[in-house]
Amino acid sequence: MPKKIRRLITGHDKNGKAICIKDDYAKCVLSRPERQGVTLTNLWQIDSAPAEFDGAEETVDGPLVLHPPTNGSVFRIVEFEPEDPEVIAKVDGKAAFATMGAAHNVVENARHPYMHRTDSIDYGIVLCGEVYMMLDDEDYLLKAGDTFVQRGTNHAWSNRGTETCQIAFVLVDAVAKHEEAI
Repeated sequence: MPKKIRRLITGHDKNGKAICIKDDYAKCVLSRPERQGVTLTNLWQIDSAPAEFDGAEETVDGPLVLHPPTNGSVFRIVEFEPEDPEVIAKVDGKAAFATMGAAHNVVENARHPYMHRTDSIDYGIVLCGEVYMMLDDEDYLLKAGDTFVQRGTNHAWSNRGTETCQIAFVLVDAVAKHEEAI
């Protein structure tokens, strides 16, 4: 059962005093049968940079997509349940990513069905549990408190343990400076 994520959104009153304008549980949540055991929860999203902090209204009331908005960013929590290798061997990665508008991001014939690449810089911190960050040829075990910066590379997340893993992500829209660098 995915954990409900509480979020507090701050702002200013008419006198400029700092206040909490929202204290609720995030409602933009995506769990789907095509990617069992993974739940994405969007907490906040912006569609421009620099971001405006005054007057911002709810920003995550639409469908949840993988990518941050063009020129924007998204703050989300992803929960990874332990994987069953027999199930993983039979899944359709493109179908799973299609539900997030990202079937084209799946890497064909990769060593994990959820290997994908996005045009974003992703900052992350493992909140609890552990997970393997799989790159093209290597795996890196990340544990609670570990951080990473994912820079538009092919990757997949694999929870080979026995406990749920939660990761906080901030995805920032990005482009490759030089196509030959990809």
